[in-house]
This record gives sequence, structure tokens and C-alpha cells, in this order.
Amino acid sequence: MKKKTVCVIGLGYIGLPTAALIANKGFSVSGVDINQEVVSIVNQGKIHILEKGLGKVVKSVTSKGKLKAFNKIQPSDIYIICVPTPFHRNFNPPKPNINNVISASKNIAPYIKKGDLIILESTSPVGTTEKVRKVLKHGGVNIKDINIGYCPERVLPGKIMTELTHNARIIGGLSELSTKKIANFYKQFVKGNILVTDSRTAEMCKLAENSYRDLNIAYANELSIICDKQNINIWELIRLANKHPRVNILQPGTGVGGHCIAVDPWFIVSQDKKNAKLIRTAREVNNHKTKFVINKIKKTANRYLLNKGIKPKIVCLGLTFKPNIDDLRESKALKVVKTLLAENHKINIVEPNVKSYKNLSFLNLSDAIKQADIICVLVKHREFLQNKIRNKLIKLKALDFCGALS
Repeated sequence: MKKKTVCVIGLGYIGLPTAALIANKGFSVSGVDINQEVVSIVNQGKIHILEKGLGKVVKSVTSKGKLKAFNKIQPSDIYIICVPTPFHRNFNPPKPNINNVISASKNIAPYIKKGDLIILESTSPVGTTEKVRKVLKHGGVNIKDINIGYCPERVLPGKIMTELTHNARIIGGLSELSTKKIANFYKQFVKGNILVTDSRTAEMCKLAENSYRDLNIAYANELSIICDKQNINIWELIRLANKHPRVNILQPGTGVGGHCIAVDPWFIVSQDKKNAKLIRTAREVNNHKTKFVINKIKKTANRYLLNKGIKPKIVCLGLTFKPNIDDLRESKALKVVKTLLAENHKINIVEPNVKSYKNLSFLNLSDAIKQADIICVLVKHREFLQNKIRNKLIKLKALDFCGALS
């Protein structure tokens, strides 16, 4: 039986790995992205993001003609929407922005035929899948003839190719038949359990998962601020506390970044301001941690200025939102750097996973350390954990905001 054709809309950190994985299972996949540079890179069998194992698969499936990239929707049997869902920052609390989802739905409407599957994977506020149905209906689609559902990704950057295959997936259709048909599709390339529910529960499940993680990180970050005031080594405290059989305090950091944990809780808060009190507080605590880090660096720089009479050269180690990836989305390390630069501090950056970013100045690790008056470890990259480097950073009394030197 001939496999159905698939159109993946959005070739970013989730869309491209998803398209590559499905193509590797024998489907003919059209990847669509509005960025012509991304389209060109993929069609060359290359990748525009850093992700372990992805390059090899993309090269293979493009060479076989199983994956082709376009900047316009291609007629298919299955449409998977993997577009970004950011938030409007000028609202209090921040408001979800699903314009990309609505636009993608409008764009696929003219091509949809009887029996097609329309799957939303983008992290979305509750009710978004129903809005997709409404958009398609207004676009002239006979809703009774198609199958619409929600299937959130739940992967870890750096392990996406493995987790797309092995993690359990939640399928929430707008009808039992839609759920069943979409579940059968995912069973063809997912080895993890396929869990079925309704669309609203599936939407909330993704938000609840990331809010849970945000809450736990907030506790660690708040504790780190308290310990700093009490002159207590937070890393030793956590190590000791975690010896309790029912305690597992997470590692504090520069804040919480990325397009999931730093964003998704606001989707819940924006829909229920009255009751989402703890979830909102966690977001505020994690955002405050970044301000704390900035102020700590500034105070250290001011002391140096008072003692030496000159502005110190500050080296920031790490720029991405988490270790060993190239993803800068919602990166709090990046926010720290931008804030310090805006206040005219002398900043150099070491980021082994990113070649360049706008007008920021990058140095290699060795040169940066030699030039530094103050060193700040913002992200726990593997390059900073090598014994020789780590010992040197400890000797130079680097400010450690991520546990790299503990």
C-alpha cells in the first residue's frame, strides 16, 4: 500500500527533525518554511540548526528525494503544523500569539481534501485546535470529511531525534475517529506509547508539563538567591539536601530560557489569571533570577572599578538557553549580555555552539580568559567543564551561575 504524503509546515527546531524522521520511515515529505535560506539549506541536504544526528538523516532523505523543502504549501494527505507560537510581551500577563498557527491553517485550506489529517504540534493555549477547525471551515473545507487533532512534541534539545522516536506521544483529536486515525499515523514512526485523549486535554497536558518544570526550577532559583544573601554555598546545600530520599532539588541557573518552559506557563496564566497564582509566581521568580544575576555582575564590576580605577573586561561564558546546543530562543544568558552591553560594560563572549550573533563580539575560550578581569559562567557547556579549564576558572574566582565549577 502506497504511503500517504506529508506536508510539514515550519522547518525549525521541531519541524525539521519531524520531517526528517517521517521521511526516513519512507513517507514522501514536503517541508515548508517562509525563510528561503532555510529552504535552500535543506534542499542541499544540510541543516541550519545544531542537533545531534539530524544532519545525517537530512542528508540521507534529501538524497533519496523523500524530503524536499518549499516556501509554499504542497498538496498532501497529511498536514503537520510546527510553526512558532510566541507571546505578546506588552500584555500583563504576556498573551499567547497564535497568528502563525492561524496563518498556516488558512494556507493549507485550499489544498485539503476528503480523508486528510491536519495535526497541530505547535505548543498552544487550550482551544487552539478548535480554532484551526474554525479557520478551515471558513476556508470552505467540509469539516466532516477531514480529521483534525493535536499532538504536542515533548523533546529535549540535543536529543530530539532520539526522543521523537522513543518518547510517549499524546494524541487529542476533535473526534474519536480523528484521534484514532492520527494515532495510527504516529504509530508508523514512534516507538513510544501512543496515548489518546481529547484535544483540550492534550493542549493543557503540554502546558502543565512545562509549568511543572518551571515551578521546580523556580524553587531552586529562589533558594540560590536566599543562599547568596546568607553566604551559603548553594551547590553544596543542594547536594546535601538531595541525600534525603524524597528530595530532589534541581540546579539553579541564570534563569529559564527556551521556547517551552519560559513561554508555556504564560499560556495558562493568560487564560485564567485568577486561579493560576502559583504558576505565575514561578514565572516571576525565574525572571527575577536573571535580574539578580545581572545585578551581581554589576556589583562585582563596580567594586573592581573602585579598587582599580578602570572598567573591568567582563567575559561571559555561554549564550544559549541551555548547555551544548545553539538555540538562543528566550536565552537568559543572552539577556544578561545585552543588558550589560546596553549599560556600556566591556563584554566579551565565549559561545562554542554559535558562530556569530548580530553585532556581539565572540572570542575563543583561551583568549577570553587571558583578557578577562571578571569571568561569568552563564551556561554549563561541556567545554567549560574540562578539568584544566574548570580548575583555571576556579583559581580566577569566576562567578558561577550554573554550577559548572561546583
